[in-house]
Amino acid sequence: MTAPADVAPAAFDERRAEAFAERLVEILNNGALCLMTSLGHRTGLFDTLAQMGPATSGEIADRAGLQERYVREWLGAMTVGDLIEHDPTAGTYQLPAEHAACLSRRSPTDNIAVFAQYIPLLGTVEDDIVRCFRDGGGVPYERYGRFHEIMAEDSGQSVVPALESHILPLVTGLAERLERGIRVLDAGCGRGRAINTLASRFPASRFTGYDLSEEAIAAARREAEALGNTNATFEVRDLTDFDRTAEPAAFDLITTFDAVHDQADPPALLRGIRRALADDGVYLAQDIKGSGHHHDDRGHPIGPLLYTLSCMHCMTVSLARGGEGLGAMWGREKALDYFHTAGFADVAIHELDHDFQNYWYVCRP
Repeated sequence: MTAPADVAPAAFDERRAEAFAERLVEILNNGALCLMTSLGHRTGLFDTLAQMGPATSGEIADRAGLQERYVREWLGAMTVGDLIEHDPTAGTYQLPAEHAACLSRRSPTDNIAVFAQYIPLLGTVEDDIVRCFRDGGGVPYERYGRFHEIMAEDSGQSVVPALESHILPLVTGLAERLERGIRVLDAGCGRGRAINTLASRFPASRFTGYDLSEEAIAAARREAEALGNTNATFEVRDLTDFDRTAEPAAFDLITTFDAVHDQADPPALLRGIRRALADDGVYLAQDIKGSGHHHDDRGHPIGPLLYTLSCMHCMTVSLARGGEGLGAMWGREKALDYFHTAGFADVAIHELDHDFQNYWYVCRP
């Protein structure tokens, strides 16, 4: 349908155009700073600076064991981006304590630099995503070289520290059952940080982790061995057919941490979880706090990041395996529908004060 010929086009708003252009420049600068923030995290520069007072680029490079020329250029980006303070007279640089609180490993639960790593990672598959826009299909897990490494860091500061203090208490009496000894599965366990943490804490329980990635499972096994977790086993397993291959009533507790929406067949996974769960068992699922509606997600504090991660990872890895490509922002309504359809009659939704990113679903048969 076209507009009537006698309707005049809207007047061009010069101020709006200028304001938007300024915003785009800001986006470009922030995108560049995100790359440099990832570099600062991976090279340990933020950790080094957090332990130093004002220092020259040479002193910082020596302490970090890095090349001064690269460190100096990185410090330039950090200085003009107002992440680091610079004294031009003394030629020194300093990371304020207030900035170090969310940029260094000295803050194991608040290090936002961890999340900055997703941006350069996603950039490595941009050409593949462009092809998918034109031809369809998806990008397989194997193309994301460091994904499980970053996810392990992410989980290490968002899930693992909160397991005993916030997550287990969502299910009344769960910690006590773990103390006595139950059978636990983490489906889509990645590098197994959560399972290994629980296995160390609750030696009377038996823990199993399944994941499609051989690299992730190998890392999980190494950590289990280093921790002496003889009660934890990890298996490379494709869960697409879990609804048919899961051993009935094999587990008393099943968990998924941000692992449902990127599956090739989420309903099959959930039916398999119900099949594998004892009738008096509990399924605890963490998934992204989205609405499934673009207009409702505009107020999400990291909405643009989550939709980007979804488009360039979560959705496309599912499509690459012939899946439905739910995407990270599939939303609470669809999640509830999927849980109920899979056979969970009782689903409670929780939100944690420290976690603005996720819903926590406690599902019972």
